[in-house]
Amino acid sequence: MTLVPISHSSSEVPSLGRRQFMNLLTFGAVTGVALGALYPVVRYFIPPREAGSSGGAMALDELGNPIAASGWLAGHSEGDRSLVQGLKGDPTYLIVDGEGAIGAIGLNAICTHLGCVVPWNSGENKFICPCHGSQYDPEGAVVRGPAPLPLALAHVAVQGERVLLSTWSESDPRTGEKPWWS
Repeated sequence: MTLVPISHSSSEVPSLGRRQFMNLLTFGAVTGVALGALYPVVRYFIPPREAGSSGGAMALDELGNPIAASGWLAGHSEGDRSLVQGLKGDPTYLIVDGEGAIGAIGLNAICTHLGCVVPWNSGENKFICPCHGSQYDPEGAVVRGPAPLPLALAHVAVQGERVLLSTWSESDPRTGEKPWWS
């Protein structure tokens, strides 16, 4: 048996340029897949910004669709308090002030005691927390504890058909003090 030496011709061994190109192509493909997978995760942690010209967030229904003012008013009577998705996605009460008018103040429905959603009890004309019995008057001021603070307020503005909510930063009209939530 005779051994034949193996010779490497230049056509059999990939050139360094080709190898670099393949490494770059592999790195690009892996990076693209990784970024594509991370994009939805990053977007999940960034809150949506549907803002109007006044800088407010659009009021959304339970499915996340923008609320049309005329449609909202057609389904709600005077004095009605109904929940929408408000600032930061928090449940917020829109109040119908009169015939064809949404009130200028919205009430955040998060109880200031333990963070439960506080339902409106129209029979007793107040908000009653199901967790520990805190009660709030129709304007969101504490009537009975253990809640230590009134419900947070939000500005409500109607621009055409859009209902916009914005942060309340002025003094609280119920207490005359600086708002605790800002």
